[in-house]
Amino acid sequence: MTLKIPENTSPGSVFVLENAQDLDVGSNSLQNYTISSNSLFHIQILEEPGDMKYPELILEKVLDREEHPELILTITALDGGSPPSSGTAQVLVLVVDINDNAPVFAQPRYEVQIPENSPIGSKGISVSATDLDAGNNADISYTCLHASENIRKTFQLTEKTGELYLKEKVDFELTQSYIINIQATDGGSLSGKCTIIVQVIDLNDNTPELTMSSLTSPIPENSPETVVAVFRVSDLDSGESGRVACSIQDDLPFVLKPSVENFYTLITKRALDRERKAEYNITITVMDLGSPRLKSEHSITIWISDINDNPPVFTQTTYKLYLQENNSPALHIGSVSAKDRDSGINAKVTYSLLPPENGDLPLFSYISINSDNGHLYALRSLDYETIQVFQFTVTATDGGSPSLSSQALVQVVVQDMNNNSPFVLYPLQNGTAPCNDLVPRTAEPGYLVTKVVAVDKNWGQNSWLSYQLLKATDPGLFTVWAHNGEVRTARPISDRDAIKQRLLVLVKDNGQPPLSTAATLNVLLVDGFSEPYMQFPDAPKEPIQTDSLTTYLVISLASVSFLFLVSVIMVIAIRLWNRKRDATDAAHFNPNGPFPSHLVDVSGTGTLSQSYQYEVCLTSGSETSEFKFLQPINPTLPQASGKDTIENPTLRNSFCFN
Repeated sequence: MTLKIPENTSPGSVFVLENAQDLDVGSNSLQNYTISSNSLFHIQILEEPGDMKYPELILEKVLDREEHPELILTITALDGGSPPSSGTAQVLVLVVDINDNAPVFAQPRYEVQIPENSPIGSKGISVSATDLDAGNNADISYTCLHASENIRKTFQLTEKTGELYLKEKVDFELTQSYIINIQATDGGSLSGKCTIIVQVIDLNDNTPELTMSSLTSPIPENSPETVVAVFRVSDLDSGESGRVACSIQDDLPFVLKPSVENFYTLITKRALDRERKAEYNITITVMDLGSPRLKSEHSITIWISDINDNPPVFTQTTYKLYLQENNSPALHIGSVSAKDRDSGINAKVTYSLLPPENGDLPLFSYISINSDNGHLYALRSLDYETIQVFQFTVTATDGGSPSLSSQALVQVVVQDMNNNSPFVLYPLQNGTAPCNDLVPRTAEPGYLVTKVVAVDKNWGQNSWLSYQLLKATDPGLFTVWAHNGEVRTARPISDRDAIKQRLLVLVKDNGQPPLSTAATLNVLLVDGFSEPYMQFPDAPKEPIQTDSLTTYLVISLASVSFLFLVSVIMVIAIRLWNRKRDATDAAHFNPNGPFPSHLVDVSGTGTLSQSYQYEVCLTSGSETSEFKFLQPINPTLPQASGKDTIENPTLRNSFCFN
């Protein structure tokens, strides 16, 4: 019997065999089947009705055609007689092949060397693979697996034979080796792989090369045994042709030392002197050991730098700068400059302001410096009346390590400019009811009428004031002294002169351009101070030039005004309380009596005449309720006669505040 069983049949599969025939009956008939000894099959008996027994062949494990392509088994049928009789039959088991084996190369890795001058078409290598399967499953073809463009254009593989040919010349300098993966595929689509490594044999056709890894230039002059350069030498050739040697000139203070493979360092032999030689031109010669020998030369320049042994030096030890007040912020007012004899970063000078020793840190709000060029700038507008001069220290620091520095003193002088108009203190030009200065008609020429008092916040010649009569009711009647502001009569007073005189005095400073302020004076011409006190009616106000007061003057005037107001209130209260008694005493006042003891005689000033005395008092019954002070009193008053009564027993040339 012949059985064809595929080699991938699962264990336990049943194969029915033909049964044996026995003409005996009963116990002498067919009783059992046996099979020859083997490791793949066993036999079992299938009994059917009618006492029929059939043998079945059971597969115990997987078949392998490559191990047992066929198997011959002997089956024996036994009866139950005595002695027993038997019959045999042979079973030929043919294992049917399946494609369960991939092609296998003779060796997984092939190596071949090809000189770089090999001609096109030369055979490189031949590969071979076998397949344990049979028939179409063992039919093998060869292909290049995952071949790069470079491999496809350089090599050609024969599909049936596995031979590798050269399609294009190889170049060691371009590609030193090729790794080619070859795939062998059988008819059942199973495949095997191998690798071909093609080494290109080099020829000495390339000169050595030098690759600079690091180059330090310039180097400090005090640097013995310092690494100047690190470079790598290489040769595209191989073997002796790829081995190189390096050298430099003999008369240089440098030496070449090999480090790791193909790397060299260029080192100084001793400390260098920049003043002796500031640069070195070094030629590095690289030569291979091939035949013939090839070489290349490479030139580098090493600069020698100076050490930081010179501090910056200012062009002047002291700088004096001038700045006009009311300057614009960020105004460039001058520069400082320092030079450094060193070079490179050691000569890079930066400027800074040194904090003052007295802790005057607000100084930094006045001035700043450009750290790069030493330009000085005023950070804010300065006022000469606040600060006239200040000084500070500038430090120049070089960029060396450690850095060196020097200092210079800078003095800034603030120059005054004429930016404040004169301010009239008397007569006060505050828009209140004007005060009247009284002048007797009997006054002689040169009689002191009053004095214009003014101040100027500026300094120097900008604060020198001059006075002139700008306009008057009768320009020829009065004159103003230019230097002290005294208003005097210029001629005798006549009956034709108007009782009411108005004078406009111009106060001008000596600045460039000059600034001025006008003051208005009201003068009453009276007959021997016997006329009642007269006051100008309100007249149209003429525009008067005024300037803003400084802070301290405003505070001072406010304080004085407050104290003055308190005093007025207190005195008014006392006088109202004593008004009745004061009125009675005034009726019996004797103008020829002695002067009160509190009056002070003022003389020798050159400003007011010696016949004037002053007191501080309140007028009684004044229609304007004004407080009067510094009032000169006429020491001799005419005797009242007849029914004449003295309504105001003390007539005064007065400085008045309402």
